[in-house]
Amino acid sequence: MTAGPEVVEKTPKSAESAPPPATLGGDSKRSVEQIALLLFIIVPFLALVAAVPLAWGWGVSWLDLGLLVAMYFIGCHGITIGFHRYFTHGSFKAKRPLRIALAIMGSLAVEGPLVRWVADHRRHHKFSDAEGDPHSPWRYGETVPALLKGLWWAHMAWMFDEEQTPQHKFAPDLIKDPAIRRISRQFVLWTSVSLLIPPLIGGLVTMSWWGAFTAFLWGSLVRVALLHHVTWSINSICHAVGKRPFKSRDRSGNVWWLAILSCGESWHNLHHADPTSARHGVLKGQLDSSARLIRWFEQLRWAYDVRWPNASRLDSRRQENGSRRKDKAAQAA
Repeated sequence: MTAGPEVVEKTPKSAESAPPPATLGGDSKRSVEQIALLLFIIVPFLALVAAVPLAWGWGVSWLDLGLLVAMYFIGCHGITIGFHRYFTHGSFKAKRPLRIALAIMGSLAVEGPLVRWVADHRRHHKFSDAEGDPHSPWRYGETVPALLKGLWWAHMAWMFDEEQTPQHKFAPDLIKDPAIRRISRQFVLWTSVSLLIPPLIGGLVTMSWWGAFTAFLWGSLVRVALLHHVTWSINSICHAVGKRPFKSRDRSGNVWWLAILSCGESWHNLHHADPTSARHGVLKGQLDSSARLIRWFEQLRWAYDVRWPNASRLDSRRQENGSRRKDKAAQAA
């Protein structure tokens, strides 16, 4: 990575000098958080399957769909703006209330504790598509069977590997922040809040248990399952296929049909070419809702020192293609 939060290579000299762990199980994945994550992966997926017959003429309302969309994009932007561009890469600086809000919003996506998420992702960038990368789809080779196995690994199987990412090594800056450490340790609490908001609203609006149930099915379970698989597709699909207009040391590519659902994250090639850029969709027509929100945060003075892309920086990262045709970068968010 070119810049961003410093990754400390040395672990603390003694356990006494280190802050408390930011996840309930520390670096170990055999913890209540990991068991909870397994349940929150399986149950929403089963709900997604069950939602198909339920949606066939009954079992879904505009309220349910509204809750699904609202909760989806709250959690998605919490991950893309908060966990990813801000906490992992330092694409901008945030005032304290926004920092806390982004930590909570990302936690509502039910993708694991904040500090573990950031540590795993910083490790991914350090070893991207090479030995040490926790979720490269090229892990097993380049043959079709190997790639299919690798895609499954990169999509979700890697999360249950016993290999540990040392959090004190890859996310020391977050561990030192008591508020962020507390939010990270409260992963199960924020997951419960995330799952309970839709049925609470659905039940109160319809004044019925059935309204609460369908809101829970669509606004909680189906929403979480959909967001999970979109996020995981960035790790798997976007490292296996897609256009690569910018130079990077890995196989990250742009997958246009995931752009809206991923809130701009699927413009993955530029991200790996310039990890600290606050905008990933930099070419004409590349929608990036996360960059738009960061721009609004900047205009409201909630965010500052934003690392926006510029033409010379982008040109230095373009792939050589003979005449080096220069597309205009979409710098105005």
